[in-house]
Amino acid sequence: MLLYLDVHVPVENLVGKEGGATLCMMRNLEIERITLAAMSLGIARRSIEVMIKYSQERKAFGKTVGDFGQIQQLIATSYAEYMAGRSYVYNVAANLDLSSYGNGLDADGVKLFCAPMAKNIADRAIQVLGGNGYVGEYNVERLWRDAKLLEIGGGTNEAHHKNMCRDLRKFHSGGL
Repeated sequence: MLLYLDVHVPVENLVGKEGGATLCMMRNLEIERITLAAMSLGIARRSIEVMIKYSQERKAFGKTVGDFGQIQQLIATSYAEYMAGRSYVYNVAANLDLSSYGNGLDADGVKLFCAPMAKNIADRAIQVLGGNGYVGEYNVERLWRDAKLLEIGGGTNEAHHKNMCRDLRKFHSGGL
């Protein structure tokens, strides 16, 4: 690790206020996590689109697979989870104050909710497509891999659990 001591940085070269680097870094982490949650929404939406299209085209036992209750359950559950995640992301993003930090609870929360949500929806898309879910033509196997990465990048789910519990104890001990 390189440590610089007694280094003079001219005022015109400072990014933000002197001594404010930690605040800037924390704000950037919050933005990153909200962005990763938004990426999760894109993966989930695309997975649902593929499920719907495939379920209307693929036939089994004389009807489309979308006529079967099991497939309907996978699609409907996916849509409901996607809309819940979308509402959470849009709410947090709309209320984010870029001039401050301290939005970590919900920045962690949206990523904690949306990354596994996207992975689960991509997994359901593979299930709806059956064997075709593994082939490159439909891309759902790639969507699943991308969603799995979002559970790790920008902080693991376990790190978000820890951060959120810390913030809840610190800022919400009297209730929500």
